[in-house]
Amino acid sequence: MKQRLLFRASLRHLGGHPWLTALSLLGIALGVAVVVSIDLANASALRAFERSTDTVTGRATHQLVGGPSGVPETVYRDLRLLPGAPVSAPMVEGSVRARSGDQRPLTVLGVDPFAEGPFRSYVPQGGGQVDMGTFLTEPGAALLTERTARALEVKAGDALRVAVEGVEKRLRVLAVLTPGDEGSARAMEGLVVTDIATAQELFDQEGRLSRIDLRLPEGAQAEASLERLRPLLPEGVEVVRPRARGNAVAQMTRAFRTNLTALSLLALVVGTFLIYNTMTFSVVQRREQLGRLRALGVTRNELFALVLGEAGVLGAVGTVAGVLLGILLGRGLVELVTRTINDLYLSVSVRGLALEPFTLGKGLVLGLGATLAAALRPAWEAARSAPALTLRRSTLEDVAHGRAPRLALTGVAVLAAGVGLLALPTRELLPAYAGLFSVLLGASLLVPWLTALLAQGAAGPLGGAFGLLGRMAARGVTASLSRTAVALAALMVAVATTVGVGLMVTSFRGTVADWLGSSLVADIYVSPPSLVARRGGAAFQPGLAERVRTTPGVASSSTMRTAQVRVDGVPTDVRAVDFGETPTRPYRFKEGDAARVWKELEAADTVLVSEPFASHRGVGLGSRVELATDGGPASFRVVGVYFDYGSDAGTVMMPRSTWLHHFRDETVSGVALYAAPEQDVDALVARVRERVGTEQMLDIRSNRTLRETSLEVFDRTFTITHVLRLLAIGVAFVGVLSALMALQLERAREFAVLRATGLTPRQLWALVSLQTGLLGALAGLFSLPLGVALAYVLVHVINQRSFGWTLQLVVAPPVLFQALGLALLAAALAGLYPSWKMSRANPARALREE
Repeated sequence: MKQRLLFRASLRHLGGHPWLTALSLLGIALGVAVVVSIDLANASALRAFERSTDTVTGRATHQLVGGPSGVPETVYRDLRLLPGAPVSAPMVEGSVRARSGDQRPLTVLGVDPFAEGPFRSYVPQGGGQVDMGTFLTEPGAALLTERTARALEVKAGDALRVAVEGVEKRLRVLAVLTPGDEGSARAMEGLVVTDIATAQELFDQEGRLSRIDLRLPEGAQAEASLERLRPLLPEGVEVVRPRARGNAVAQMTRAFRTNLTALSLLALVVGTFLIYNTMTFSVVQRREQLGRLRALGVTRNELFALVLGEAGVLGAVGTVAGVLLGILLGRGLVELVTRTINDLYLSVSVRGLALEPFTLGKGLVLGLGATLAAALRPAWEAARSAPALTLRRSTLEDVAHGRAPRLALTGVAVLAAGVGLLALPTRELLPAYAGLFSVLLGASLLVPWLTALLAQGAAGPLGGAFGLLGRMAARGVTASLSRTAVALAALMVAVATTVGVGLMVTSFRGTVADWLGSSLVADIYVSPPSLVARRGGAAFQPGLAERVRTTPGVASSSTMRTAQVRVDGVPTDVRAVDFGETPTRPYRFKEGDAARVWKELEAADTVLVSEPFASHRGVGLGSRVELATDGGPASFRVVGVYFDYGSDAGTVMMPRSTWLHHFRDETVSGVALYAAPEQDVDALVARVRERVGTEQMLDIRSNRTLRETSLEVFDRTFTITHVLRLLAIGVAFVGVLSALMALQLERAREFAVLRATGLTPRQLWALVSLQTGLLGALAGLFSLPLGVALAYVLVHVINQRSFGWTLQLVVAPPVLFQALGLALLAAALAGLYPSWKMSRANPARALREE
């Protein structure tokens, strides 16, 4: 019977404050939704790549790979003639962009169908729905899956137009394959299967293979087979494990995915503060009721269970709603995550959201766990207080004022611990995030003492400006410190989070803009379109780059070749630069003197590395790195570390003469043109475009246009960060509204006394507005230095460790004004409902004791 009565009392309390209950549920749901949606989007993108990698790799246990130019096909012939040769299959792999349908990137696999049986079951072996004779003999014959054909709006017998590094080519859809199950259909989405010869013609790789797949027995037999095989391999060809490719991609995108997860957890932290604030007010509002329950025989444990039970109900409902909302948000965020990965790292096609049970379970645990954790202290305080003290209104405030200095000292200690964690000489992210959250917690513990101090100081100026109402508003803040401090802490953390993320993005963009200004010194840049915007690894058609360089009106030019090379076993972008007769060297060095660096770089075994490469690999001046060249592994000495914000994975740069010495690749990926004096740049762009004709699609952009395009790519990659920031602002706004509205509603009896003693409704409106305005101003004041501190940590610690970039912190006034506006607007809105309610309420009824 007692439990039933307590349960009814809880329901009556929650139902009696529908707006506060709804806001609390919304705050919990938003916090959980942000975490779930980001995790689902990250997992979907990574899972899509893993599926495609597994599909392409098949059942291979090892692979023979070469340098950037691939493996000579004679290696496969010699391998098949070897006595006791392992099971093997040749492969030509490359990426194209469809010119029909949704113009998605496609992966082309050139295979030998007679060798594919042990490796990939989806490649037809003969008979059935595919005419193998036509597949092997007809130029351009290709196979698509049903889902891919539908997306490209083609069917069997149709021509499929594709772009290969800006050159349009045609394939013919010989047949449409129907995978046996949904998993296989997803894994093969975006896959085009051709014969080896067709793929070689498509990618201009006659006589070369991308790799040779092997199936070796497990254990000692595999090692014995490899020992017999290695002496027969030519220079530049080595044996690797297939999983190394997937691991390299996971490592490449780890920092990006980790930072998104951390930003989503910040939103959850804000939501946790909201829950704590809600539960605290729930206890404060009912202190008299709880005191009576204790006096009537309700035990401490029962009271503790009552408050935790309410939190559990709120947490369960809000968390389930948050998971469902997270799934909806994830469907939109997965497109943003995929677009960012395509811009920065590699081409990956994600067409659906993978609902990972682990992610959904984690969202449920985080939401419910955060709710119960936030409710523990209010529940414990409600249960431990003696009935007489609980019924006395002044007791709680006396305790709050007495505890404020001790909390401030604790906050200083926690802040010091956070700074210590951030200063640890490590590249690991966990201490950095622990330090970040320690700073948030330490600042929150300072709020009660600072609130009491500043509110007392504000009484004089407010009294001078607004008279008695001004002094009452300021004293009301200190008189209800146990409630105002919690609301201000929740608001401060929420607003500071938005300030920190906003300043981080602004600083990042400013640094990139400055870098582009110093790096883009030519007048015109010409390059074939690349599937990955940042990489630019596509090559000019033979002779076309030289034709561009000799365009009338060009005074001088330089070229660049970008290709992926295994550096110390990890696929890395390597750039080969030929400065030609250009007088400038658009590189700024973090390590190394420019004059000495360029002189030392003339040696054939020296390279430059970018700052992210040096940071991630732990290399510097004098270090050596090993590149998998076409002539075999070669060691290079690092003679300089340059600033570069184009790749967080890192790049290696060498002169073109060094590249040609080690690699059988004379192609060019980009040309920079310097206009002759008095030459109009726009006219020169038109002349280059006319000179190129229709031989190959090229991106021909002036300095200004390329800079704008680069910043557009930057803004696009940070779109998801802006979305997360907006979601965090949404959580913050809900938290502020809930906290301040609860604070004002809790003072209903106090307002009733004032109304009974002659305060008019208009004066009540003014009093509440002044008090909520003061609270909003204090919260904004607290959040600004904390937000700047968070931005400093994000820029100089977390981004540095994650991406390896040195950024310049920019404290942008618009971001700060936006934070103040958010705090003041939320505070003003929070006071509207209580003011309206109390101005219309009957003072006698509000004063009536139950």
